[in-house]
Amino acid sequence: MDYIIRATADNDHIRAFAATTKEMTETARIAHNSSPVVTAALGRLLTAGAMMGIMMKGERDVLTLQIKGEGAMQGLTVTADSRGNVKGYPIEPLVLLPPRESDHKLDVSGAIGRGTLRVIKDLGLKEPYIGEVDLVTGEIAEDLTYYFAQSEQIPSTVGLGVLMNKDNTVRSSGGFIVQLMPDVNDAVIDRLEENLKEISSVTALLDEGKTPEDILCKLLAGLDMTILDKVPTGFKCDCSPEKIERALIATGKNELQDMIDEGKEIEMVCSFCRKKYIVSVEELQRLLDRSIQSSVNK
Repeated sequence: MDYIIRATADNDHIRAFAATTKEMTETARIAHNSSPVVTAALGRLLTAGAMMGIMMKGERDVLTLQIKGEGAMQGLTVTADSRGNVKGYPIEPLVLLPPRESDHKLDVSGAIGRGTLRVIKDLGLKEPYIGEVDLVTGEIAEDLTYYFAQSEQIPSTVGLGVLMNKDNTVRSSGGFIVQLMPDVNDAVIDRLEENLKEISSVTALLDEGKTPEDILCKLLAGLDMTILDKVPTGFKCDCSPEKIERALIATGKNELQDMIDEGKEIEMVCSFCRKKYIVSVEELQRLLDRSIQSSVNK
C-alpha cells in the first residue's frame, strides 16, 4: 500500500514527509502507457504532489503542479487534494531517450529540457495562489527545492526517485520533503546537513527495502523526531459523465451545434486517467438545449 508519513523534529522546528508510491506510479504508467523516462518523471511529480497536497488544511483545497519544458516530453501536470489523492498526466508519454552517460540513469532532465515549474493552490479564496520558477535542473526534486526557497521562503530539501524494472514496470517509487521552520538553530541545520550526506539517493534507499519511516529516521537522526500520522495515498481520478458534460457546454453553443451537425457521436478522453466517454448526438442536443435555456434564464 502507498502511504505518506508526516513527522516533526527538534520541537517542531522541522517538518518532514516521506512517501512510498510504487502502486500510484504503476497505475499512472498503465493509464498512459508511458515510456520509462516519462514514467520516472511522472512518478516523481506525483509523489511530490501527494506530499504537498497533505500540507494543505482545507477539505476542498486543491494543489496543481505544472511543468512546461522545451524537451521532447513537453511537460507534466499533477493535481492533488489534502486527503492523499493525486492524479497526473504527461503531454508526450512515449518519449524515448538513452540513459545519461554520466551515471546510466534515466535522463528525466533531458526529456523535460529548459522550462518552468508552476505551483497553483486553490484554497477556496477568490483567487488561487500561483508561484512560478524557472527549472533549475529539470530533475524535479531540485526544482521543487528551489521553488520552496524562492516562492514560499521555506528552506527545504526534496528527494524523489523512481526505479524501473527491465520490463518497464515500476520497481519502486517514493520521496521525501524536509522543511525548516523559523528560529531553527545552526546546530540543528548542521546535523541535518550531515544526515543528508549519508543518503546517496532515494532510489537506492527504496531498492534496499527502506520504508518511509526508515528514510525519515535516517534524515532526522539525532533531531528528536516524532511521527504524527500515516496517510494513505494513491492515484485517483475524479472524472465523471457530469464533468464531461460541463466541459462540452463550456466549449460554447456554436461548437456544440457543429458537433451535432456532423451527425456522429463523439469520444471524450480524460487527460488524467485516459477513461473514454462516448457522447451521442442526442446527448449533444440535450446539452445544447440546456445551454440555450440557461442563457435565456439569465
